[in-house]
Amino acid sequence: MSKRSRSGPPPAPEPLSPLLDAHTHLDACGASTAEDVRAIVDRAAAAGVGQVVTVADDLASAHWVTRAAEWDERVWAATALHPTRANALDEAARKDLEELARHLRTVAVGETGLDHYWPGKLEGCADLATQEEAFRWHIDLAKRVGKPVMIHDREAHADVLRVLREEGAPERVIFHCFSGDAAVAREAVDAGYVISLSGTVSFRNAHALREAALLVPAEQLTVETDAPFLTPHPYRGAANESYCLPYTVRALAELRGDDPAELAAATTATARRVYGL
Repeated sequence: MSKRSRSGPPPAPEPLSPLLDAHTHLDACGASTAEDVRAIVDRAAAAGVGQVVTVADDLASAHWVTRAAEWDERVWAATALHPTRANALDEAARKDLEELARHLRTVAVGETGLDHYWPGKLEGCADLATQEEAFRWHIDLAKRVGKPVMIHDREAHADVLRVLREEGAPERVIFHCFSGDAAVAREAVDAGYVISLSGTVSFRNAHALREAALLVPAEQLTVETDAPFLTPHPYRGAANESYCLPYTVRALAELRGDDPAELAAATTATARRVYGL
């Protein structure tokens, strides 16, 4: 989590298609109405990004993202409580989230997982024990509803992988905004998990992440914006949005030695498969 930049938006990139933004936050990008959602996904479509998955971080957001997915057929939802908000996972919230996870426009249970960065820094942040209990519940929910679990992993790689092993991972696991090194990537890939890369892979100082990105087979690779955060180079610090995804894909293609159009098609095929689209 970070504060939105006050910088102006990046210019529209040269279109690259087909693309699917595997993880964004339309509400955090400023959308509240159907018209707002349509404007954002129209800008994305003009850049070749034909579908987006908008992701909840609290219960109110979980309700909103499913409504947003009903408003526009290009939008899909992921619903869960963010690990830092795991304190809110009472019995009423569990009932609500299970219903939302079964929604026809919900394609993943997420983002859930573990966050070792914010406890002690963010007021009201759930402690690690509470986060882990909530993570285990979300894993079980994903298995019960037959949908992938979308992982938030901030400075918690070993513990996230441990909990997945202990609980028995769902058939489909997505590591949103992957931030691990090559060793973590190898373990995740060997387990059959999908790695989703964001604009951070374009940061020249992200050496460990860029090394890890080379190890992920295209059939286990997706791309995302995590908008409005993590805007790719050279617009780092500006507000991100789904239309910016081609910048990340072209940077990733250059790093891997891939053709950008082929990488776009491959990551989109992976996203559609893992989300069941």
